[in-house]
Amino acid sequence: MSKEETPQVTRRTTRLSATHTPNAIQSPTKSINLPPLSLHNLVYGEQQEPLTFDDLISSLPGRKNQIFDLLRLLGPVNSPMSPMFVYGSASTGKTSTILRVFRYLNRPFVYSSCRTCYNARQLFDNILNQLLLHRKSENNGYSSAKKCEKPADFVNLLKEALVGVVDGLKRSSSSKKLNGCVNGSMVYLIFDSLELVRDWDKSGTILPLLFKLHDVLKVNDVGLIFISSSSLDTYHSETGFVDPISVYFPDYTEEGLRQIFMRNQSNPKLRSAFLDVVLKPFCRVTRRLDELSTALSPLFKKYCEPLDDLNVIPDEETKRKLFSCLQPYIGPALNEILGATSQSSVEAGIKNNLKRKGGWKKFGNDSIDDIDFHMSTSAKYLLLSAFLASRNPATLDASFFDSTGGSANQKKRRKTSEKSKDLKEATEQELFMKGPGTFPLERLLAIFQCIASSDEYSLENDEDSQETTGLGGDFGENNLMSDILLQVSSLCNANFITKGGSCPLEGSTRYRSTVSEDLALKVARSLKFPLSKYLYRR
Repeated sequence: MSKEETPQVTRRTTRLSATHTPNAIQSPTKSINLPPLSLHNLVYGEQQEPLTFDDLISSLPGRKNQIFDLLRLLGPVNSPMSPMFVYGSASTGKTSTILRVFRYLNRPFVYSSCRTCYNARQLFDNILNQLLLHRKSENNGYSSAKKCEKPADFVNLLKEALVGVVDGLKRSSSSKKLNGCVNGSMVYLIFDSLELVRDWDKSGTILPLLFKLHDVLKVNDVGLIFISSSSLDTYHSETGFVDPISVYFPDYTEEGLRQIFMRNQSNPKLRSAFLDVVLKPFCRVTRRLDELSTALSPLFKKYCEPLDDLNVIPDEETKRKLFSCLQPYIGPALNEILGATSQSSVEAGIKNNLKRKGGWKKFGNDSIDDIDFHMSTSAKYLLLSAFLASRNPATLDASFFDSTGGSANQKKRRKTSEKSKDLKEATEQELFMKGPGTFPLERLLAIFQCIASSDEYSLENDEDSQETTGLGGDFGENNLMSDILLQVSSLCNANFITKGGSCPLEGSTRYRSTVSEDLALKVARSLKFPLSKYLYRR
């Protein structure tokens, strides 16, 4: 086309003067008129084809048992149900499984994520807008259907909206207007990412309200489903509530992850050969689907770079060549998942030489001696407490952590005879051969309180200690004990501490530290804590 037919207009002219030109094309400033919401919008995938049971199972690999549990607890159509609490680690398919089940059942529900609704008012408005079939638009000034300032107002408005929706569903089902589209007249409220509510303002009021909502509303045609990355015992409330029925989603197995990564592949043989190489080492680091997807996607592109035809079926020789090209990228990808920066071989060699020469015994701030993972201050002190409890005999706790016991024991040790020294050395050698000892939880907490609250090495030197760990002040308070016990559980899950059998005399669980002395010294260096002062040398 010629320039006369399509005059060139600069960007500035288009933005400022095109609207004043008579022949200019008017920009579409009018809002799009969307159809009004109806009860069909309360069903997930109402415009899609019905989902069969086989499609439901095949679309969620590794979640067959959880699907059966959800279907059993939801029950037949319009059957009352107790509140349900679905929990598991992040990226274990909790939300996708529940939404997929509701699509299979064609039951109406209201979904609210506490991640996008970042405060109580947004959560209340989101639920009410969906129940009242209200869509924010330019015509209504992007305002909500109802103003809800207080939890009491939310309960009253929610009950009124639920009764209206349930009555509408019953009338439509009797007149067969929603036949085949909406199954039943019971409405389900789904609260996702519930653990984030604990960080909201007035969370001590919001969480008990949500857990008691079923009893407060007293509406039989309403079901409540809570989705959380934390277990139910982490939601503490002074008012108390009836525990909902829990459904646990464990981490994906290696076979389940393989099935997920094998879906919708144009060349399954090539994809399977790639997963045979990378899936097992990466599963040892993490089983989170989002982290594995992020790490494996660029690796698969590197794996396929030497190939001219991506539809080729690789033989054994081709697999070896592809693996040799991929091998240099596996280590950095693993380090990226761990959150640790990969060090060069030169730095690693310097670090090993310093350890062999005894340079690691000196307290310093060299970067090569820093720990390569993040850990809170309270967890570091607990880690050191467990290390000391496993390495030191329990009879020497008073000498190390009690100011009066230390001097008395030192005087007694000076008067020991040569025979007692030989017996002591033999006993120490026997204890050394047995390895780290076990200890009860009470001893761990006692050592933790001594080393963390000492005046000389207090946590006040750390600027962020009170904010990140809440350890400032009295360590015996009840509000701090839950955080300390949670840190102990996290250390056990990370295999820094292992649980042993129960002592027949004490009747309590015993623990054992699996941390090496090198790692314990690194942690002590990061806290500027003199570990050697409290460590019993055999």
